[in-house]
Amino acid sequence: MAAPPDFADDAAAVAAALQGRQAGFTWLMDRHRASVFRYARGQVRDDDEALDVTQECFVSAFAALRRYDPARPFRTWLLAITVNKCRDWARRRAVRRFFAFAVPLDDALSVADGAPDPEGALSSVQEVARIRRALAALPANLREPLVLCTLDGLDQTEAGDVLGISRKAVETRIYRARQRLAEIMEENSPKTAG
Repeated sequence: MAAPPDFADDAAAVAAALQGRQAGFTWLMDRHRASVFRYARGQVRDDDEALDVTQECFVSAFAALRRYDPARPFRTWLLAITVNKCRDWARRRAVRRFFAFAVPLDDALSVADGAPDPEGALSSVQEVARIRRALAALPANLREPLVLCTLDGLDQTEAGDVLGISRKAVETRIYRARQRLAEIMEENSPKTAG
């Protein structure tokens, strides 16, 4: 079995994919899957849901590949799709939650709480959970640029391209996100909470 071709860059892989060559699709997915998954997991906070969102992103991206502008970085274009898929997921989740609360209270008592037991977790796991909760408490417009720049390693211009806002707006939102995150972490500090 021959080794898969190694493309020089995303543009070459996109061109191959547009010609219907599976190797182009595979190369793009292998190259960007971790980044898309990492961003999705940061937004949806569940590995299985993040995997579903990641798959939706690639399906949508490959379906829209003819609309991709090769003058833009492929990663930026793909992460913009990811941001939209995460927003779609959040809207669907809000609708599901609304209907979940519409169930009679007696029926809701039998629903198990899937949250981890904090007493049984190690302190480092507890701290990660506390940070995730603090990130989740941030409004999406502050959380998204913070995650793109700090976890995904995009610069502020790239994050602005992904989110459809200016570099300065990204900078301002990250500054505000860090301030708010510090406040949330202080409010939920074990010393403060105890």
